[in-house]
Amino acid sequence: MALTEAQHQANIIKWSQQPSVRGKWPELALLHHIPNGGTRDAVEGKHLKQQGVKAGVPDLCLPVARGGYHGLYIELKTEKGRASDAQKWWGGQLMDQGYFWEVCHGWESAVRVLEWYLSIRGGGSG
Repeated sequence: MALTEAQHQANIIKWSQQPSVRGKWPELALLHHIPNGGTRDAVEGKHLKQQGVKAGVPDLCLPVARGGYHGLYIELKTEKGRASDAQKWWGGQLMDQGYFWEVCHGWESAVRVLEWYLSIRGGGSG
């Protein structure tokens, strides 16, 4: 049975909280989900929009500078999922601002990107 996007995301967070992983990269304590998706009724959707929720914002953020990047954003998809035009727009804008952005299909893909990113030498630009 294929995992849902939410299950993939939970697996990423579970991986990031393992003592052996956190011992190697304590910066993973800063990894967080941006709860932009989900099903909401019209009233709640209106309130969230008024509060600044925007379509296409990536699912995960790691605000840790590496190799000239200010931080990492991940758009998580299932193995067959596709990024929307709004998600691609956000990715392009974030990259223009000095962040690394990646679409990851499945939690294992996201873990590989996180490990690669955290292994880059050097802090952010500036």
